[in-house]
Amino acid sequence: MAISMYRASVPLFVQVLNSLSAIIDKAEAHCEARKIDPAVLIGYRLAPDMYPLSRQLQIVSDMTRGAAARLAGTEPPSWPDTETTFAELKARLAKTLDFVQGFRPDQIDGSDERQVTIQGGGNTFTFTGESYLIHFVIPNVLFHAATFYDILRHAGLELGKRDFIGQV
Repeated sequence: MAISMYRASVPLFVQVLNSLSAIIDKAEAHCEARKIDPAVLIGYRLAPDMYPLSRQLQIVSDMTRGAAARLAGTEPPSWPDTETTFAELKARLAKTLDFVQGFRPDQIDGSDERQVTIQGGGNTFTFTGESYLIHFVIPNVLFHAATFYDILRHAGLELGKRDFIGQV
């Protein structure tokens, strides 16, 4: 039996996007309470060769909206990566959430065998819709969402697993 591609994607994306938004609220409060310049956290990274906090969130946004669009057989919109404040990061999450929630199940279901081709790092990758979602998108979304969480946790925010998982 084929999986519901909609149920395997959009609800997970909504859960992750909402969790990251709530975590940003905690990060803002943390900065305010401790008199930390928010730009410090937004540019923070766990290692010199890793992306900073802002880029982790931008990648989650790119991956979720790209997956929803591609699974529905459309091209995802391209958004510039210009966010430098918590408010701008939250606005990007809200815009992504609106975009992802704009798809109906009948637009995405049945995409498990649809060919999905993406460009990345100078390479072209071709997947079936199911392989794209399960083996590429979901691991990338969860990796970058967890790294976003880890950066803030490492910076001293009091966060726990429930913050990462959010509302289920």
